[in-house]
Amino acid sequence: MADESNKVVAEVRDSFGKGAARKIRAAGKIPAVIYGHGTDPVHVTVPAHQVGLLLRKANAVLDLDIDGTSQLTLVKDVQKDPVLQIIEHLDLIVIRRGEKVQVEVPVHVEGEPFSGTIAVLDIPTIKLEVEATHIPERIVIDVTDAEEGTQYHAKDFALPSGAVLAEDEELLILNIVVPAAARSDEEEAAEEAAAEEAAETAAAESAE
Repeated sequence: MADESNKVVAEVRDSFGKGAARKIRAAGKIPAVIYGHGTDPVHVTVPAHQVGLLLRKANAVLDLDIDGTSQLTLVKDVQKDPVLQIIEHLDLIVIRRGEKVQVEVPVHVEGEPFSGTIAVLDIPTIKLEVEATHIPERIVIDVTDAEEGTQYHAKDFALPSGAVLAEDEELLILNIVVPAAARSDEEEAAEEAAAEEAAETAAAESAE
């Protein structure tokens, strides 16, 4: 949701290219482009530290102050240096209050499944259609005491008010399984028990 904490002062930029981008980042800022709603792209810079903190939340909404004019934007793409993990560039799309957008919302797993099993998240996000200024931080699923073989599809997740599933409702998101290592240990124990039983049977027969 847009609030005081995500108000960001953005400065229009007119210098482009790798050299200019390096200078912008050296000054503690991030180059970004704003587009959408049929508007011409606007190239700006935003403060790196403040925006970096806001980007810890998925689908961050930034309330930009551009020369005294407020512009709500949704962070659409974050480009990072693959080695240093420094944010190199942002793509921001124009949004309006009350407007619906489609976003990938992270799935958060709570609880412990049945003893000896684990929850395997096949897909870490669920696509939802929600109001642009009311995007949930995450969708929670409780797997407490869920047994092996339990499956959670997109339709099984409780969605916040106003949110609509934008996925195939049968999309498999989460599985409850027995870890391969645990399964192999059980099989090994069973084989050892069978071998001992066979040896005992053979010894009994030879004694007769």
